[in-house]
Amino acid sequence: MTDTFTKACIKHDKALRQRVNLLGVLLGEVLREQVGKETYTVVERLRKGYLKLHTKPDQALYDRLSKLIESLQPEMLSAVVRAFSIYFMLVNIAEETFLHRQRRLIAGKGRELWQGSFDHTLREFRKQDITPQQLQNILDDAAYIPVFTAHPTESKRLVIMKLLRRIFLTNELLDAPKRRLEQREAAIKSLKTQIQILWKTEEVRAVRPEVRNEIRLGLYYFKNSLFEAIPQIFRRLQSGIERIYGDHEEYHGIQLPPFIRFGSWIGGDRDGNPFVTTEVTRLALKLQQQTILSEYIRRVDQLISELTFSDRFCTPNWSFNESLKSDNEHYQAFFHDNPRRFEDEPYRRKLFIIRERLKQTQQSVDASTGALREARSGAYTNETAFQRDLKLISHALLSHGDEDAAEGELQDLIHLAETFGFYLARLDIRQESTLHTHAVAEILQVTGLESAYHDLNSQQRMLLLEKVINDGLTQPLVIERLSRATQDILAVFDLIADSKRDISPLAIGQYVISMTHHASDIMEVAFLGSLCGLIGVQNGAWFCQLEISPLFETINDLKNCASILDELFSNHCYRQLLTANNNRQEVMLGYSDSAKDGGIMASAWNLYQTQQRIISLAEERGIRCRLFHGRGGTVGRGGGPTHQSILAQPSNTVKGEIKFTEQGEVLSNKYSNFETAIFELTMGITGLFKASLGEVRNVKQEKQQYHDALQEIAEISESHFRQLTEATDGFLDYFYAATPVNEIGMMNIGSRPSHRNKQNRSKSSVRAIAWVFGWGQARHNIPGWYGIGTALRQWRKQKPGRLKTLQAMYKNWPFFHALVSNTQMALFKTDMIIAWEYAKLCGDNKIRDNIFTEINLEYERTRKQILKITQLDNLLDDTPVLQKSVSRRDSYLDPLNHIQLGLLRHYRHSNLQEEEAEMWLRPLLRSINAISAGLRNTG
Repeated sequence: MTDTFTKACIKHDKALRQRVNLLGVLLGEVLREQVGKETYTVVERLRKGYLKLHTKPDQALYDRLSKLIESLQPEMLSAVVRAFSIYFMLVNIAEETFLHRQRRLIAGKGRELWQGSFDHTLREFRKQDITPQQLQNILDDAAYIPVFTAHPTESKRLVIMKLLRRIFLTNELLDAPKRRLEQREAAIKSLKTQIQILWKTEEVRAVRPEVRNEIRLGLYYFKNSLFEAIPQIFRRLQSGIERIYGDHEEYHGIQLPPFIRFGSWIGGDRDGNPFVTTEVTRLALKLQQQTILSEYIRRVDQLISELTFSDRFCTPNWSFNESLKSDNEHYQAFFHDNPRRFEDEPYRRKLFIIRERLKQTQQSVDASTGALREARSGAYTNETAFQRDLKLISHALLSHGDEDAAEGELQDLIHLAETFGFYLARLDIRQESTLHTHAVAEILQVTGLESAYHDLNSQQRMLLLEKVINDGLTQPLVIERLSRATQDILAVFDLIADSKRDISPLAIGQYVISMTHHASDIMEVAFLGSLCGLIGVQNGAWFCQLEISPLFETINDLKNCASILDELFSNHCYRQLLTANNNRQEVMLGYSDSAKDGGIMASAWNLYQTQQRIISLAEERGIRCRLFHGRGGTVGRGGGPTHQSILAQPSNTVKGEIKFTEQGEVLSNKYSNFETAIFELTMGITGLFKASLGEVRNVKQEKQQYHDALQEIAEISESHFRQLTEATDGFLDYFYAATPVNEIGMMNIGSRPSHRNKQNRSKSSVRAIAWVFGWGQARHNIPGWYGIGTALRQWRKQKPGRLKTLQAMYKNWPFFHALVSNTQMALFKTDMIIAWEYAKLCGDNKIRDNIFTEINLEYERTRKQILKITQLDNLLDDTPVLQKSVSRRDSYLDPLNHIQLGLLRHYRHSNLQEEEAEMWLRPLLRSINAISAGLRNTG
């Protein structure tokens, strides 16, 4: 954000505090009316008491509050936790509305907009002498691809999200210009009613969601937000270009290509999730089709009522008239009840035919597995024909001077059609590498080609797989002779072939191989694809309809991935497949497991170097490589502001394309409201444009001195992180005792288990999401900062003057700046006083004291080092808006954490009967939800 925006937010912070207070008062009224004065009094005692403690320590007050919590029964605790949870939801809405209003006010004054806006970015480009043609080149090469995933970190139900959307809209009415008497009073009354409905709506899921529930939740963001946001983004970008470049002597107009694409893993990610079957994946594809077709039909209906041009007053061009003439011949059945409908209104008649064809397409999807090939008479068989029809209308309108009509709602629909096609989002498939190895070994054994495939090393496997892909199997493969697991693997490849043929060549995205350790892991997938017709030779030339992405996740795999890819690219067979696939390779990088493996500093630096090595290797081999970033929501899983994260990528590695996962609560934070979705997408897109300047001009490289420094720092950090998490006696016992990670696994927030192996409690078994989620709830947050303080201090001590080097790195190197900024945020959300209370849950005092002391010392080391580098007095002083936002929640998080501590002690008591344990579990799970809402992140 620029100083202008920050100053505006600080200046008007009083208005935000008043709004938060109003929502709190309304919630208090609802509490008194719905659950009685006693519950309300308890909530207020806790709220005011911990607020006082937050400003001034008072042991007597602390003891009284602890006794109060201890005296409460489960039913009362549930009500108290729900009150705080709903309060956080309302604060989040108040802040979101406030920030949106400040941006709107700045835009309304006609001033230069905030950093990351199209306006600010294009003005920067103009100052840097980026020409219109260079800007066009950046746009033509651009691909901005968020990928929605169903990782189990979104704790809100869909019904709650819809209620929150209504509260958001009503809250905005309080800032709207007054148009009638008692408008504000009516809005406040409506807000109270909606808060009361929210209070009476269950926010905790009764059962674990099925994958189909996750699919529908993912679709909600498209229907509720993105269908409105995408056209607005293109409009704002076009307007900004014309405003800032319109007077440029070389400006002759800029064409906006469809550079935004969405991907999805929801219904396609089978790694560790036994509930994602081929039937579920087909359902995901079908629901995606139904969703986008319904939107197209709705918008075409609107256009029928808007484009009412008569052929008496305008003459469409020849291409349009010929198309309409052909349509009239082919689709007479659409007019059986009224042959002369719209006969003198050519655009309405054409649009009526388009709408009916879309309906036929939709009916064919509804009645089948989604195959457009089996379409009813008149249905579109592909999205290209639909897009062509819309552009025919646009060109015809332009031909008789009606630019405004062509560039209005019709152009919005064209942008949607080019962005979403008939598939909505490209569905990636993900599976773990060892399952492919087992399937390949069985197939080769059954067909008599190799009986000991598991005994071969990677090079031997590569040679064998290349031969089999080239020559084919020596005998027909009898599916019935294969195990159920191998049949299921092959069924996925059959599904990919069906979808690409029957829905769209773009319906399926990448086949992602998690835990890729060898080049043969990728060739195994190519071999399996060849068995299902996705890869082969046709008319003497290779074809490849399978896009394979290796996923490198652990620190060791990140270090080795360049040699793995080098072996892969050296293979003649695989190079032929790449050539048949436009010489493109996508590589996915895992942030979560590498951070859990070696700590955030080592993870970030290894990812940075890995990107450089991969892009360098690809360029040497003449391959265009796109990197796919598997980012989580929190700092400990690669999270952070998208704009800064993109700019922090190594120079000349983005190459105009950025693809990244959007997970869990990040989806609801970014895309629940289209106003915020526009802002978030714009920030990401402008980050992409800036990071792609190297495609049109030389950009400054980072100093080698900086790289050398961070290499040494990262090695120290990784060693210190591993010392704690892998070499400290009792560390995992401490983790399971001092955090609610086991209880998180009982929450019904995702279809995927929290551990790779239920019986295995090792660090490698616990999923990164549960790892980060648990530490965050217990206010330790070690995945976001542990190891950094020791590393920085030790490195600085080795030579004088190194603090100035670190300060220069922070100022001049976007990567290091983003890393330090994210560390600040993780530290700010850490509370070692509360963390100590969680540490007391560990029954072994020696283990507890040893581990907590080490964590606390490292926290202080890291905090001091970060403040010295940033030259700040307090954490987040350089981002006061964020600082105020997090601080606003702190005093309300304190009672929740203490309530959760009491609930954990009750629930874990060994003498509880099953029924009594269940009584304590319910409010405990609610407390996890509530703390997540307060921290605004889970995993």
